[in-house]
Amino acid sequence: MVPFRIVIVDDHPLARKAIRSMLEPAADFEIVGEADSGEAAIRLCRDVAPEVVLMDIHMSPMNGLEATRLIKQTYAAIRIVMLTVSDDVADLFTALQFGAQGYLLKNMDPDEWLTYLRALLDDNSEVARGMADKLFARFRAPVNAAPSGPVPGMLTVREQEITTYVAQGDNNRQIAEKLLISEHTVKNHMKNILVKLGLENRVQLTAFAIKHGMTRK
Repeated sequence: MVPFRIVIVDDHPLARKAIRSMLEPAADFEIVGEADSGEAAIRLCRDVAPEVVLMDIHMSPMNGLEATRLIKQTYAAIRIVMLTVSDDVADLFTALQFGAQGYLLKNMDPDEWLTYLRALLDDNSEVARGMADKLFARFRAPVNAAPSGPVPGMLTVREQEITTYVAQGDNNRQIAEKLLISEHTVKNHMKNILVKLGLENRVQLTAFAIKHGMTRK
């Protein structure tokens, strides 16, 4: 197993130390650097080329959201997971719009924290139900809202069906079973959906689906 090369970004030394203590025993993670600000994070991404950045949201003078936006503009392949003590939905939605994979609460149980981090880095994993529920409650689009950016009409009927199942937290295997198609076919549809909508991952697709009312709630 080749470990994920990870950079930890947090302006509190004790927070960085706690995160390091959770990651170091895990064989699938390798810490390649730490930064205490958004500006330092950008420099570190240039210097050490990590695969994953764990990014604190609330820092100054440049916060984690702005640092995420700038990093993704230059280093699109880097995966960014936001770190926060509060699951503020507005911050989460902004982070997803800037290209983040999702978020982790700093006060989560260490085992749950690692499990969720692995899920966020697995392109075929289920989207966390709690995240989808919060997005649904906050960003459900009004029926008469004017469309902006990508819209559901860009997708085929089958792609819209798959998007709906993704939004309710189903993984590729579960979607294949429900639609009576192969898991390989679902994976191909997923690739096409993300390309058409200009999205990077299932979490962003979930946000898109909820924004456009493509759910079964």
